Amino acid sequence: MKKKSFLGETFTGILNDKLALGAVLLVSIVVVLAIFGNFFVQDTTPGVNRQFLELSLKPIGFSVPMLKVKKNVETKSSFWQKLLFGQPDEFQFIPVDSVVVKNDSLLVYHYSEEKEKSLVEQFHLADVVYSIKSVEKKNKNRYQITLLNGNRKIADRASLIEKIKTEYLVHWRFWLGTDRFGRDVLSRLVIGARVSLAVGFISILISVLIGIFLGALAGYYGGKTDDVIMWFINVMWSVPTLLMVIALTLVIGKGFWQIFIAVGLTMWVEVARVVRGQFMSLKEKEFVEASKVLGFSHFRIIFRHILPNALAPVIVISTSNFASAILIEAGLSFLGIGVQPPTPSWGMMIKNHYGYLLVGLPQLSLAPGIAIMLMVLSLMILGNALRDKLDNKMGH
Repeated sequence: MKKKSFLGETFTGILNDKLALGAVLLVSIVVVLAIFGNFFVQDTTPGVNRQFLELSLKPIGFSVPMLKVKKNVETKSSFWQKLLFGQPDEFQFIPVDSVVVKNDSLLVYHYSEEKEKSLVEQFHLADVVYSIKSVEKKNKNRYQITLLNGNRKIADRASLIEKIKTEYLVHWRFWLGTDRFGRDVLSRLVIGARVSLAVGFISILISVLIGIFLGALAGYYGGKTDDVIMWFINVMWSVPTLLMVIALTLVIGKGFWQIFIAVGLTMWVEVARVVRGQFMSLKEKEFVEASKVLGFSHFRIIFRHILPNALAPVIVISTSNFASAILIEAGLSFLGIGVQPPTPSWGMMIKNHYGYLLVGLPQLSLAPGIAIMLMVLSLMILGNALRDKLDNKMGH
């Protein structure tokens, strides 16, 4: 029977570990939601920033009729723009109490908790459905509409009314309520996962590249090279991670990309120490001596022969560092020096709404807090499962 590879054994081990398998499934679901969230969340605008001040701080499960009114501006977005950043609204969304057709117009009674004070807005029937430049009445029930792009079309009154009732008057439900600006909490929670995962992936990539390079040099060459690199590692190790990240963000600025660099530049130390130890052990093995005898270059010996055998513990550490990166990003956003508004971030959502814990709206801060907890817990469980599998392999 053919012996399974290390990756195959690890995958089989995770499948047999229900806790680890659950962690993998949860992380996978969050990754899919983060990548494709703009295609199914209620708020698909850039920054998930569609605001309804009249719907501020609504409870879990709140629902309201919503009128869609076609904007008289052209909005175009590609598939990739929508996937990565969302797309500008092509409709104006109006929370309503009711709508009334009067002659050629639609009277809109805005949502209000005090019904008698509802604001009234008026739109031409054609203006609700189309981006128009002008409307000319042909007869009692028909209109000639000049669209914004210059095209013309004929529409009758009855079809416009039916279209408005069936397609443009929709019912929205806010499953986690709304925040203080009337934004959909669930939409912001889903898209906020994108920031945490992006910080995790990119910062881990940066830390692994730096850590492997310096650790490999120190472990392979030893001597003064090892002394200098270990001195630098110990200096970096002595500085608290959060303090270092704060200092870097103050130097390179606050923002989306800066936080990736800041977190990545503080997480390479542990990777470098582990890689150094692995290289110091592996360079004494027979296959390395054989490679030297055959005249292979140091570069080839390091990256083709030793490094593949030293990657297993790096994968385990990277999983743990991924969880740490999510916590650091959340902490920085909570302090206001992480990702900046209106981009949604779990840490920023907690910062903006932790004061509502005691006033009947705990979901505003508990939802992102639970999301952070579950992601970190899942990654730690996965890291522990990988470590156990690695220990078993080394024990044999």
